Amino acid sequence: MPAYHSVFLDEPNQQVIGNFALLPLRTRTRGPAQQLPQITDTTELDIEPSHTSYDPLDEILSLFRANTFFRNFEVKGPADRVLIYGILFVSEALSKIRPGMSRRDAEKSVMNVALDTNFAIPGDAGFPLNQAFEAPKDRNEAEVLRQYIMQMRQELAMRLLNRVYSDASGQASKWWLSFQKRKFMGKQL
Repeated sequence: MPAYHSVFLDEPNQQVIGNFALLPLRTRTRGPAQQLPQITDTTELDIEPSHTSYDPLDEILSLFRANTFFRNFEVKGPADRVLIYGILFVSEALSKIRPGMSRRDAEKSVMNVALDTNFAIPGDAGFPLNQAFEAPKDRNEAEVLRQYIMQMRQELAMRLLNRVYSDASGQASKWWLSFQKRKFMGKQL
């Protein structure tokens, strides 16, 4: 069975830096991403891919668990690279949440990772999947890509926390925490 690919592969007029797509996001975080409208008629947890506000971050969270079981992933386009990066970030963020941790403590840990400005982007020596990503052409493109990924990381962290702590009891979901030690394609950010 092949891994699940992005529904945004056929998105027209994608802005691409290197070979990483800068897709529109539904976010309140400042950054270079084009803004999608906020959800008004459904919840973040129930949004469907056909919805106008569905974005790559919704897709990352919905495909995370299924795709972590694959050691190989055939990249079919720039949108798949966004999916790959997002899955790697979710893996890293989940590793910061400990069983029994309150939402407040988990939020501190995960947001520290999301807000850290010292992370590798494609082309940097410390980036784990440089063989699947192209480096930005120049310093300006690298800065825009870094800002986009930073915006992505912050919004993804908040959405992940909303899913992990969706239960009214305030306890972390054991289902999500069971994926803390899984590595996508054997890699970690």
